Amino acid sequence: MAKYHLQLAHLYGDLMNTYGDIGNITALKYYAQQMDTDIDAKVISMGDRFLADDFDLALFGGGQDYEQMVISKDIQGKKAELVKFIEGNKPLIAICGGYQLLGHYYIGADGEKIPGIGALDHYTLSQDHHRFIGDIVIENPELGKLHGFENHNGRTFIGKSERPLGTVLAGHGNNGEDKTEGAIYKSTYCSYFHGPILTRNGEIAKKMLLTALHNKYPDEDFSQQEALEIKPTF
Repeated sequence: MAKYHLQLAHLYGDLMNTYGDIGNITALKYYAQQMDTDIDAKVISMGDRFLADDFDLALFGGGQDYEQMVISKDIQGKKAELVKFIEGNKPLIAICGGYQLLGHYYIGADGEKIPGIGALDHYTLSQDHHRFIGDIVIENPELGKLHGFENHNGRTFIGKSERPLGTVLAGHGNNGEDKTEGAIYKSTYCSYFHGPILTRNGEIAKKMLLTALHNKYPDEDFSQQEALEIKPTF
């Protein structure tokens, strides 16, 4: 039996999983085992109550415009607790549509404005009859090179309070213009990487897990976990 236990909120996991982003939970559980930790995941969806204090980390995956429009209405009722979660430095990874809905708004492919919750200071525009699709490589000053696959119509522009997840070396990134990909704010990581991201980039998972463990067990010594060399899932 694992020594440590973490609770994970899978935000709208029944609706926002178009590209298999649920695999990030499998990856987190795999890495957590190497840290003597187990993870219980719970889907928080339409009409469900979300309380920041109930969870240690969270995943918000990607979906289509229709699902985002439906969720954009429901998520407004969860805004206060999600902001509390994020501002409390609890780890969250948001992919594609989840990334967009944490920002101010997203302009859909048909021109409709889909409100986000404004928990993070970015916004997303659309492209006319075009998508950013293909392999992508970015450089993060702390994590090194990160690899993924992008497939998105959105063009996201991050705000002053955010820093990019990385600088684009190959691919398009947030908007195809400023060489940024994704966003980081406190312990919230946003990205357009599908695949899913944590299976190929375990150092992000390690940072999320260590932050969650330090938050929940502030008096424990996690030096052994910090020194652990994360082994990729493949």
